[in-house]
Amino acid sequence: MSPLPITYASCRYDRIEPLRAGEVRLEGIDLNVIVFSSGRQIFDRMVGGEEFDASELSASEFISLIGNGKSNFVAIPVFPSRVFRHGYIFVNKHSGVRSPKDLEGRRVGLPLYTQTAAIWLRGHLAHEFGVDIDAIHWVQGAVETGGAHGHPHALPLLRPVPIEINRSGRSLAELLAAGEIDAYLGSRKPPSFGTHPDVVRLLPNYHALERELYQREKIFPIMHLVAIRSALYERHPWIANSLYAAFVESKRIARARLRYAGSLAAMLPWLQDEIEEIDEVFPGGDPFPYGIEANRPTLEALVRHMVEQHFIPQPIPVEQLFVPLPGASGR
Repeated sequence: MSPLPITYASCRYDRIEPLRAGEVRLEGIDLNVIVFSSGRQIFDRMVGGEEFDASELSASEFISLIGNGKSNFVAIPVFPSRVFRHGYIFVNKHSGVRSPKDLEGRRVGLPLYTQTAAIWLRGHLAHEFGVDIDAIHWVQGAVETGGAHGHPHALPLLRPVPIEINRSGRSLAELLAAGEIDAYLGSRKPPSFGTHPDVVRLLPNYHALERELYQREKIFPIMHLVAIRSALYERHPWIANSLYAAFVESKRIARARLRYAGSLAAMLPWLQDEIEEIDEVFPGGDPFPYGIEANRPTLEALVRHMVEQHFIPQPIPVEQLFVPLPGASGR
């Protein structure tokens, strides 16, 4: 029987590259990996039009759809994108914001209130720093250009949140540098950071805080998971196991390549020092484990934040987020 052709939309990651390059054989599948420059491009096209058979997908958008009973997708516990977020809060140094609590009552920009990175950051602010996130005046818009950040299809919040849409024609980065918003948080650094003297990090010791969070609670924030169109999965349920095994093997190849010390796989001068820290902190030296159990604390924290922030009506057991994978373990 001929392999089943499947399209998979992804950003370019070292852990996905062996799949894209054809180094990994998939049982029963002819996989076409389509690479995009940003996740937002993928999410808008997948949720809005189901343009791909499978794709990486915003974890919060997927959970919102599942939690409100409106999902056309199933997921496997593969997490191509995860990022510690304490270093992604920026302030204008003349705003008077010196600590996270000072954000209460201030104008704070973000690309999307519904963005997974923003959900994690609000969760950190509330749980680690005691910030009343409902007391913050949110200003939503793109950080690098004027206008909106993509065209998301997320479900409305269960409780309205007052959000000011940036219609100034200027980017959030420009507004932050000009002092027209007090702070910014999101998935990427504003271009004014490093180029404008008034834009600084709120938490300059972010690396230590992120490491402490992981060591204390085993949370390494998940941004994206891998989703499959439900209609395709229902016709061919075996593809979930085939895809999961392929993602595991692709990551194994990427990790081996990264750890080869004879030459550096990435343009990071102290790459081997970073690997030694990874080995010290993460079980098995793998900060990107797949499967449910290895990621349970992170997944449960994300679900908890989404309930608290009115995205879903009640907690969802993490097992219910993913299709069953007989014999699969966290790898």
